[in-house]
Amino acid sequence: MQTISKQYIGYKATPVLWKKKNSWGLTQFTLSKSDVPPFNAVVNVPLRLGKLVERFVSFDLCLQDDVDILAENIQIQENKRTLGEIDCILKQGNQYIHLEIVYKFYLYDPEVGATEYEHWIGPNRKDSLIDKLTKLKDKQLPLLYNPATIPYLDNLKIAPETIAQHVYFKAQLFVPYNTITHVFGDLNPDCIAGVYIHFNALSHFKDSKFYMPKKLNWLCNIEMQVPWLTFFDFKEKIKPLILNKTAPLCWVKQPNGLTLKCFVVWW
Repeated sequence: MQTISKQYIGYKATPVLWKKKNSWGLTQFTLSKSDVPPFNAVVNVPLRLGKLVERFVSFDLCLQDDVDILAENIQIQENKRTLGEIDCILKQGNQYIHLEIVYKFYLYDPEVGATEYEHWIGPNRKDSLIDKLTKLKDKQLPLLYNPATIPYLDNLKIAPETIAQHVYFKAQLFVPYNTITHVFGDLNPDCIAGVYIHFNALSHFKDSKFYMPKKLNWLCNIEMQVPWLTFFDFKEKIKPLILNKTAPLCWVKQPNGLTLKCFVVWW
């Protein structure tokens, strides 16, 4: 099976981060068909992970009987300055929808913030769920109503006030290793994809084997037929990343044969 097909299957298996509308007022988009067909669209690689997911979502939208894609990746410009990008304008049934597409990896840190949303941060602590939600609510979604967007909508013969705004927000969530964490209210607990552990605590897995997938393959489900590394070899391989304050995602195969996804963090 081609790698991109495996990435697509992993994307499809990732749940949405919340159901319907969350407490931020952001409405989750719903696909009427959720089956997993063979992915056969043409993708010009290499792409960043976020752009690859956009291609997967576009493929899914084209399979929906009730969806027509009207425009994708609309660069909104004003006086030769790019104000932002609208991911997708579509029509679902009789409803026009501005859709923003998000796929993220977040780790639960109880020391950050005080609310359910504030505790989820990026693996390298450079971004957070709160940052993304704020950007969606204050920048990306309001772009639809910017005067510079009107000509693009006029070309589609759509008035902005007739367009609903949805997000398609999928995420893999990771909780501290060996910690039972009851942290879900608004968010979807089905998004838990694995654990994270500090580099200095890796000895918990000293009898396990490891594989470090490339960034695009973070989407993928764990495979068994990969070149597994011993504990010692893996630790030596990731040491430069840890020193560079980069948290890698790895697959762990434990002595009992069970596998899990695990971020190894430096913080």
